[in-house]
Amino acid sequence: MNESAPGQSALVRTQLDDVGAVKRGKVRDLYDLGDRLLVVATDRLSAYDHVLSPGIPDKGKVLNQLTNFWFSSTREIVPNHLLATRVEEFPEALQPYAEQLAGRSVIAAKAEVVPFECVARGYLAGSAFREYSRTGSACGYSLPEGLVRASRLDEPLFTPATKAESGHDENISYAELVDRAGSELAERLRDVTLELYQHGRDLAAERGLILADTKFEFGWIDGELTLIDEVLTPDSSRYWEVDAWSPGTEPVSFDKQFVRNWLDESGWDHDSPPPDLPGHVVAGTRDRYLTAFRRITGSDPEL
Repeated sequence: MNESAPGQSALVRTQLDDVGAVKRGKVRDLYDLGDRLLVVATDRLSAYDHVLSPGIPDKGKVLNQLTNFWFSSTREIVPNHLLATRVEEFPEALQPYAEQLAGRSVIAAKAEVVPFECVARGYLAGSAFREYSRTGSACGYSLPEGLVRASRLDEPLFTPATKAESGHDENISYAELVDRAGSELAERLRDVTLELYQHGRDLAAERGLILADTKFEFGWIDGELTLIDEVLTPDSSRYWEVDAWSPGTEPVSFDKQFVRNWLDESGWDHDSPPPDLPGHVVAGTRDRYLTAFRRITGSDPEL
């Protein structure tokens, strides 16, 4: 398939009749199977809390399979919610939908979601950089003077955020997390998040990539803190090219910053419905996600 001009349409909405109640998030469709969930990664793409159009062909397959790679790689650090990753292992009732589900879906245990996003930042970027530019601090941390965009931080920061059902998530300080979640859970979330980040950063570095920042989500399953949702993907992380990294400049990235940059340059106000993505942005996004997958895993996704 020509990566610069994808030859197939994106799957932006699954249609699984009589499977179970469905909840559609920004990019995933969740089907309630009773004691388990069917999690389907669609080709929808979100940015600035808006779902964009059109979708990115094969995006869901790439991110689902990359998440599964990282789940396998991190299971010694923290358990995860995966129960089955291949369609042939799914319940019989799902087999008629194998073509829709192949490569982009998993069966997962249900979890009581911890209502905080757990963000680790090793470099100054995104909302942390914008806050630092205004105040000299970021997410409750005082930072040294003279930092610029993409500066490496002396130590990775744990910067939690509230999880919003709609609208913007809100960065909170560690002290606020302690107030809301209690000191024991806050400490556990911080320690596991930073250990996961260090693991991902080290593996990415071996592949010539910088893992600038990332976010994780957790839940409780049978009383045990468990990693859920997506892990270390270009949707939830910033991946930069090591050889092109230069503090003070916009890094060469393999994530959806490419889309954010186009949206910023388009004149969109970030509140009204977003403009449709042009073909070169769709193709460029797909290429970047595929490059990230190949660099990180050393293999091709099953498309």
